[in-house]
Amino acid sequence: MKAQTEQRTGLLYGFGAYGMWGLVPLFWPLLKPSGAVEILAHRMVWSLAVVGIALLALRRWSWMGELLRQPRKLALTALAATVISVNWGLYIWSVNNGQVVEASLGYFINPLVTIAIGVLVLKERLRRAQWAAVGIGFAAVVVLAVGYGRPPWISLVLAFSFATYGLIKKKLDMGGLESLTAETALLFLPALGYLLWLGARGQSTFTSEGLGHSSLLATTGLVTAIPLVCFGAAAIRVPLSTLGLLQYLAPVFQFAIGILYFHEAMPPERWAGFSLVWAALAILTWDALRTSRRSRARLAAASAAAALTPPTGAPAAPAAPAREPA
Repeated sequence: MKAQTEQRTGLLYGFGAYGMWGLVPLFWPLLKPSGAVEILAHRMVWSLAVVGIALLALRRWSWMGELLRQPRKLALTALAATVISVNWGLYIWSVNNGQVVEASLGYFINPLVTIAIGVLVLKERLRRAQWAAVGIGFAAVVVLAVGYGRPPWISLVLAFSFATYGLIKKKLDMGGLESLTAETALLFLPALGYLLWLGARGQSTFTSEGLGHSSLLATTGLVTAIPLVCFGAAAIRVPLSTLGLLQYLAPVFQFAIGILYFHEAMPPERWAGFSLVWAALAILTWDALRTSRRSRARLAAASAAAALTPPTGAPAAPAAPAREPA
């Protein structure tokens, strides 16, 4: 009963995290006339404030000394901070410049790019269904490139930067709150310096657009931290396969917002490209569910076999008495 309650709670947290990430395109336009780089700098500064308060409340500081004593891990954290800055900055720019649909495509193809990086960098071996999905994804990019008259560079940069970020995070093996704190701490001084430079030049919108605008810019810290906290709470309560399915919620919401709210154009060739991407994701999902079921079945069979095997040193079961021939 307790396990079911925990899983339901985890699902709610998961829906909350990916739902907020999916609805965030509605937030960034509220920050105009701030530019994408200024918004990004505020996001870094205020995120550190939010996670700092959270860590202070939880009294989780011991990991900092360990991180500072490991130059390689610190360097990887700095690289992760740089990569996620590119991802965040481009995403904000694309939303505020009418490219929500193309940005959503980046997060649709991200699982395919992650698989490709696994093959190229980690030398992982793919199943046939995964190869098929990657091939269809590549065909989709070609179709979209023809439709756009150029490669869908926003989608590709978002997908590759986030997949690279995931690879670095895998090597770092840090908690979500701790890693966000470390990354924003490394970015804090450059971000604050940029904001002060804008203020000195009279180009900062933080004080020139009124209290409401300043409050919205400060809210970027909460917009960053709250979904991450929900994601962390979901990750420890639901299976990874379930979390993998939930990740599609965010780009679905973003795609719908781009079409229905921002009224972005969707010519036939773009629909064709997106349909290919969705077909690739359907194959990946089917393959992941099938593999998960098989793994659970093998585990159950192994557990049953272990239960039937007598422990080492235990007396064997007595043999059945021999029957005399008739």
